Amino acid sequence: MEEAEVPLEHLQEQVHESAEHSGETWISWVALSTAILAVLAAIAGLLSGQHANEAMMNQIEASDQWSYYQAKSIKASLLEAKISLAGTPNESDASKRDRYEKEQEEIKSEAEHKEAAAKSNFHKHEVFARGVTMFQIAIAIAAISALTRKPRFWIVSLLFGAAGCAFLVLAAIAR
Repeated sequence: MEEAEVPLEHLQEQVHESAEHSGETWISWVALSTAILAVLAAIAGLLSGQHANEAMMNQIEASDQWSYYQAKSIKASLLEAKISLAGTPNESDASKRDRYEKEQEEIKSEAEHKEAAAKSNFHKHEVFARGVTMFQIAIAIAAISALTRKPRFWIVSLLFGAAGCAFLVLAAIAR
């Protein structure tokens, strides 16, 4: 799963150019904050993609385990049918059936563990992706602030940046 990239490089360039050609010092702070927000957005995007990939791999591994579980179940059922038809159970068949049933429990446990890991990674992916979105909005609003020369937009941008940081922290501490 790839995150949709919003092209913000052009906006950042405009902010930096505006800061260079303007006599207002706060514009330089806008430029600095957008650079920091862009770095944080890149980090959040990287982590979001990593967790999406991990979630996908865990889910594939869980599916493989469930297929293996079903194969063991079919083998155990066939042996059960053979034992039922024979009337007197063959000791070898009975021990194989018991072994398959024991293996099924282990396989089921592993599959459930992989599914839980997939859900956890997907949740982290979603939270990091929300952080990326907040950072991208913050950068866009900062650009608007620099272009319109209105500092109040920069404050709004910083609030969105803070929200992005909150998502980064939430994803980092999520289980």
